[in-house]
Amino acid sequence: MKICPKKYSGKSNIVMVGMPGAGKSTIGVLLAKETSFDFLDVDVYIQGQEHRRLQEIIDLEGIDVFKGLEEKYLCQIDVDGVVVSTGGSAIYSQKGISALSQKGLVIFLKINMQTLEERLGDFSTRGVVIAPGQTFEDLFAERNKLYSEAADLVIECDGKTQDELVDEIVARVFIGK
Repeated sequence: MKICPKKYSGKSNIVMVGMPGAGKSTIGVLLAKETSFDFLDVDVYIQGQEHRRLQEIIDLEGIDVFKGLEEKYLCQIDVDGVVVSTGGSAIYSQKGISALSQKGLVIFLKINMQTLEERLGDFSTRGVVIAPGQTFEDLFAERNKLYSEAADLVIECDGKTQDELVDEIVARVFIGK
């Protein structure tokens, strides 16, 4: 039997947003196990639908084409009782995030720049959507603002283990602490 969010009635999904490397997929899988929700990784879903890696789409067709595909697939997701891990760039699609937030509690996994750089290493191979000439610091600042605006709940991730983060989300969302 699935646990339904008590604090946010009427929303049957948990939608994770945040920078690449923040832990959306890792925490999402652990949270799904803890709550008996299903799990959907949007990046993996897009790759499966397109039959190629995200970086290939970006390299061959450009950022705008990728963003269009991402929005298309975000808007197609129609699930219940699912932890949804979005790609880091999903936040650029107001239409896509709005569609997900209609049936899902949006949680921003917030991480500091230094921790993110340590986790990502060479982000150019990860399918990170970054405009030509944009620095990683600028991207970080731009996205953090958007994530914060879209989020129903912000979870500070620095200095916490994966289990601590899952426990905090469960406590705040399902138990209401």
